[in-house]
Amino acid sequence: MPPASRKPASKKPASKKPAGEKQESPPRPRRQTKTPQEPKTREGATSRQPVKTQPTERSGLTESQLKNAANYFYAYHEWMIYLAQSTDHPSPLRQRFDEHLKTDASEVPVLSETFESYDHVNVQRAIDRFLSSRGRKHDLVGVAGSRTMSLSDLIATKALSGLQTGPVDRVNVASGPETVEECVQVGLYFVVDRGNPSILFVRGPDPTCGRQDCMLEVASADPESGRALLGEIRDAIGSDNVFRQKVISFADANVGYASVGPMVFWQRPEIPSDHVVLPEGLLELIERQVFAIAEHRERLLRSGQHLKRGLLLHGPPGTGKTHSVRYLLGKATEHTVVILTGGALRYVRQACALARLLQPAIVVLEDVDLVARHRNYEDDGNPILFDVLNQLDGIADDADIVFVLTTNRADLLEPALAARPGRIDLAVEIPLPGDTERRRLFRLYGERMRVDESVEDEVVRRTAGVTASFIRELVRKSALLAAMGRSSNGKIIVGDAHVTTALDELLAEKSALTRALLGQQSRPDDGSFVASGWL
Repeated sequence: MPPASRKPASKKPASKKPAGEKQESPPRPRRQTKTPQEPKTREGATSRQPVKTQPTERSGLTESQLKNAANYFYAYHEWMIYLAQSTDHPSPLRQRFDEHLKTDASEVPVLSETFESYDHVNVQRAIDRFLSSRGRKHDLVGVAGSRTMSLSDLIATKALSGLQTGPVDRVNVASGPETVEECVQVGLYFVVDRGNPSILFVRGPDPTCGRQDCMLEVASADPESGRALLGEIRDAIGSDNVFRQKVISFADANVGYASVGPMVFWQRPEIPSDHVVLPEGLLELIERQVFAIAEHRERLLRSGQHLKRGLLLHGPPGTGKTHSVRYLLGKATEHTVVILTGGALRYVRQACALARLLQPAIVVLEDVDLVARHRNYEDDGNPILFDVLNQLDGIADDADIVFVLTTNRADLLEPALAARPGRIDLAVEIPLPGDTERRRLFRLYGERMRVDESVEDEVVRRTAGVTASFIRELVRKSALLAAMGRSSNGKIIVGDAHVTTALDELLAEKSALTRALLGQQSRPDDGSFVASGWL
């Protein structure tokens, strides 16, 4: 049969909408699509030559078909870029911004304020307190698609940017030694404050995104309203601060502790006064410097006296300086305590800033000789020492702040520490325990031991020149020998022989290094102890 004759396909006329009705058609690209440059063959000819039409081994398409596909993809890519940048197609977020602010959000100023990473929970508390006031409403939403963009970036997003509202990112942040509080990590608050709309954007610290601080950004058609919002939040951080009346320290490694940023929460120690064994009258002198001034602060201020004060505890290692500080911290329940030790002394600026905000406060600088050595011992100066001096001087005289410093080497300290009032007002030496103190220490640590008084006398006689740490180790070693001597799992009963054996071992020549580590001083041939170096 002869092949059927083909009729030319009839073109349907394009349907037209009635006059006056807007034609719905996608906008045309602003720039024409360019054809990609043709790859060259080995002979220098282009792939447009119709000699190579064999299918490729992998795709099964000819080079001409692949070239057409590439052109279509390039055109699609250009079209997507145009749509994303087109002002005629705002993102869903931008549309919501405009609707909430009742104006073009791109013309609204954005105010921002940065807070320390450890203030994240305080910022959240302040926001919650601000929004809970009567006459204020809000809606909290998350941002899906980006965790790094600022509020200005979100306002400028266009169509097909991939950004939209979503679940709110939240994170648990430590608010005490055993408590946590839920905080917004990334979230948008659409706020209406007595008829004035504003947008509050919260971004918490996120090291994975390179963000170390907590950031607040406010967009409001009325700039004064935005400034007032940030001001109220800032004031609330000071009045309802999670660190107030807490014991905290700065540290670089916080693994295993209740921490927020570089700060660690600690349980406030509870140490009875009879557990602090010092020479008579010494503990009362320390307490007067710390607590008596705080008790009479108002009367002292009216008489023109300053409240800021400094206390230096110095003496050989192991004599009870840190133990005395812990006693002070346990008794100062109304004070905020900030502890700096070792490498964390470089956080002295942040510690003093917290002390100013949360007074009455105690700032503890342990082993201050590590950073406050006499300038004659430093070749290139000591920037941390200058920070310490500046912070001591920068706090107002009427601030109820106590600086407590400890050191084993008072002879190495910079004299400028005590050159001005309010830096170091009182230096107290914590000496090696005398006979009376060693007897009290032995009874304190060995209160559960059954030891004859003659053995107690022998311990006091043979331990002249040792520290409190040595007495404590003596009692523990005695208990260990008693435990090893009985196979039962019952109560450990320490007798005279256990104490005598433990004392002989600790005082033996082979235990010289152990005694040095426990703070004991060296002993010459006459049997007395003299101060020496660490070993």
